[in-house]
Amino acid sequence: MLGLACLTMVLSLSVASSTAEAGLGLGQTSAVGGVMIDPEGNVRAATPAEQKEMAEMVRAAVQGPNGELAQPTDKRVISLARLQEELREMHETGGRIDDEAAFLAGMQRIEYVVVDKENNDLLLVGPAEAWEVRADGAVVGKQTGGSVLRLDDLVTAFRSVEEARRDGGIRCSIEPTAEGRQRLRGFLKNVKLRPGQNPAFLEAGMREAFGPQMIKLAGVATDSRFARTLVAADFEMKRIAMALTESPVKGLPSYLQMAKNKRQSSAQSPRWWMACDYDPVARDADGTVWMISGQGVKTLTEEDIVAADGSVASDGRQDPLALKWANTMTEKFNDLAKARPVFRDLRNVMDLSVVATLITQENLDQISGIDLSVLRGTDSLVETASFELPKSLSPQCSFIHGRAGWTVTASGGVSINAFGIVDNQVEQPELKTLVSVKKADDADRWWWDGE
Repeated sequence: MLGLACLTMVLSLSVASSTAEAGLGLGQTSAVGGVMIDPEGNVRAATPAEQKEMAEMVRAAVQGPNGELAQPTDKRVISLARLQEELREMHETGGRIDDEAAFLAGMQRIEYVVVDKENNDLLLVGPAEAWEVRADGAVVGKQTGGSVLRLDDLVTAFRSVEEARRDGGIRCSIEPTAEGRQRLRGFLKNVKLRPGQNPAFLEAGMREAFGPQMIKLAGVATDSRFARTLVAADFEMKRIAMALTESPVKGLPSYLQMAKNKRQSSAQSPRWWMACDYDPVARDADGTVWMISGQGVKTLTEEDIVAADGSVASDGRQDPLALKWANTMTEKFNDLAKARPVFRDLRNVMDLSVVATLITQENLDQISGIDLSVLRGTDSLVETASFELPKSLSPQCSFIHGRAGWTVTASGGVSINAFGIVDNQVEQPELKTLVSVKKADDADRWWWDGE
């Protein structure tokens, strides 16, 4: 079995060689996008020293691209048939998956999927550029600063399509327990603040009463890099919303800053989650050229209504202030994704999930005549990185003492409904003439730059 070359789960979710991983002792690496995760459920921000150490490891393992691969382009083309041949050859010769394949030739986004019946192939087309390692260990494009797409995530996306279909999509959430909510309610009943007293001194006791929060995942393998990206992005969104970390983007304050001195209700708790945000999928008349566009990620919100027994229900209501914060995060998402690469990694896995679902749902592999057994994992040639994901974590929550009581903000999540995106289609006959995938040279490789 060919181990997917990876230093995945280091601070940048980087990919390098499996040999380097073993040599550097990164098999149990617990950092994701600046968020430390260990099997015991401890989740926290990585320290500057940890970031520096991991960045040095990434630099030692990741090689920068050379030649044409190092040049930016608006139309890099990836042949899935040739990529699979490359992976088969690596497996047969005992070689490792190199950075060129692990980083999908520097692809930043997949904008088009092209059916190539003549060559029994499927082509992925999109902008690409050289990659580099940032000071914090993130591997990003030199020009745009965006995280590159990963082979590991593409393989997981293909393998997750049917599981996601059964589970109603891919979902991640970090949730308090009903028992924890009850304990917190009891704790707060006995709290009497004196006029002008800062309630911050109570937070340690409130977190202890709240207890561990549960990680819930559906539609994707829980031990995958893909799943850990969802958890880390959810965690980081909550930290920004609840002022547990400083917002790195001007114009995106924390929700706590926005809610200061506003009227709060202890029976309600704002919930935010990140979901897909795509334009209708465009196709030409005969379904050989498909276009995927849109920002990719948006933030949504609704109010959780907490009952006396700690259970939670929602009637779809949105607190205006929580909605304002969600809309602001959506507006600032691209800036946020550059400052915190874990959010760009989240958009990348959403993009790949949409691509894998499109190919599967529309039978594009059968139409083109390509056998995707390598990427789908049915022949066991490619082994994705595997990590133990904790089932619970220490509480990460903030508390607002408003004029009408306490509001606890602790819930969040990620939702990827790729089937809904793929089902929303429009026909654009002109696509066939807009997308050129002709090779600019005669190089016999699995990627090239279109004319």
